[in-house]
Parts: sequence; C-alpha cells; structure tokens
Amino acid sequence: MLKQRIITALVLLPLVLGAIFGLSNHWFALVMAIPVLIGAYEWANLMGIEELKKRAPYVALVGAGLSLSFWLELKWLCTVAVLWWVLAAYFVKNFPDNSGLWAGRIRMGTMGWFTLVPAWIGLVMLQGQENGAWLLLYVLLLVWGADTGAYFAGRRWGKRKMAPKVSPGKSIAGLVGGLLTTAVIALVVAFYTDIADNIGLAVFFGVSMVTVFASVLGDLVESMFKRHRGIKDSGTILPGHGGILDRVDSVTAAVPVYVGLMYVMGGIA
Repeated sequence: MLKQRIITALVLLPLVLGAIFGLSNHWFALVMAIPVLIGAYEWANLMGIEELKKRAPYVALVGAGLSLSFWLELKWLCTVAVLWWVLAAYFVKNFPDNSGLWAGRIRMGTMGWFTLVPAWIGLVMLQGQENGAWLLLYVLLLVWGADTGAYFAGRRWGKRKMAPKVSPGKSIAGLVGGLLTTAVIALVVAFYTDIADNIGLAVFFGVSMVTVFASVLGDLVESMFKRHRGIKDSGTILPGHGGILDRVDSVTAAVPVYVGLMYVMGGIA
C-alpha cells in the first residue's frame, strides 16, 4: 500500500506542477475541471447514489456550475464558500447528533456543489493572477505543510483527540504542529517575497492561518460524510490513495477560503 501511495504521488506531483506553471489560465481551467468532475462523481457516492449511471445527473449539475461560474465570472462564490465552511465546522463539532440537519441527497448534493464549484473557481482565479502560479503553489504549501506538521506532532504528542467521533486519528497536538509549521512557511514567504505588500503582513498572516484551519476542516468534513455513509474511501481511482476527494479534501476548503478572504481584503482581483 505504501509503495502504491509513493508511486501515485510521484506521478501526480509533476503533472500538477506542470499544469500550474505550464498552462494558460483557460487551459488550466479546463484541465482542473477533470478532477473536479471526478470529485462530483465520488460525491454522488457520499450522497448514497450507488448505481454508477445514476451519478451522471449530479456530475452534470456540477459541470453546469463550472461553466456558468467561468463565463459569468462569479468570483463572489468563493466568499459565499467561506460561509459554507463556517457552517461545516458546526456540523463537524456536533456530529453525529446533528446529522439530521444535513443528511439526505438534496442537502448533501447542495453541500457538494458549494464545495466543488468554489474550489474550482478559486484554483482558476489564483492561477490567473499576476504571478498566480506561485500564489497557488503557496496555498498548496500551506496545505502540505499543515499535513506534514500535523503528522509528526500528532505521532509524538497526539493523545488528546480533536474530533474523535469524526476522525479518531486527528489530535490537538497535530493541529498545533500544523499551525506552527505553516506559520513559519507564511512568515518566510512574506519576508522574502512581495506577496503581502498590498494588504500588510498582519492580514496576510491572518488569512494564511485561517486557510490552514480550513484545510483541516476540509479533511474532517469528508471524513464525517464517509463515516455517515459507512465507507472508507470516496473512490478507487488513485492506487493507494482512494478517490480524488480523499486526496484533495483539504484543498477544496483551503483554496476557496483563501481566495474568498483575499478577494474581500483586496489581495487579489
């Protein structure tokens, strides 16, 4: 299993970096639509739609959202997504007692739409900025840094669990380790680049830390939905990793939250 995970990661990493740095924004939008639509297919599974052909309407609904948001330039959807993730935090905190509030295909489908479509908009918006490839890489570094810091801190000090009913493996120590790791990343990037010049260091650092919280929340939300559904992985498309959603759950929250907040603060156009 570990060998499969490593091989898959080594194949995917250059493809992702190549898309970020090598494609024009229009082509990047088109290419990024592919994993998002696969994610929609997997989300239909989380909704309880087991028959493969019956997932097509939901994939089409998400695809329509991508098309409309691109042509109508619905950038504000990332800001709306911030509100969705605040609500999602409430769901995670009170799981499973409040699962009746969100369980059901229509409600879960709506939550999936507001997860996947704003995530795609955020990716495309970031990559389309001046030096956008580096901006997007920075957000991904926050996600990867949070995961890495959480892994090592959690293994060493992770006795107190963060959300035991949702994801027993996640600990408070892991969260702190992830925050400390990404705080260092944010400060180093801020001091050695001009990324924070137009909004100030305090705002940039604050948005970065909220983004890290969002990345952790994205992971927890998918874990919550999988636990409710009674499945281990969202799919099987990535050997050793599970489904697309299992790999990008943190990104689906981190990217739109970062973009939504920066858009409001004037950090991106």
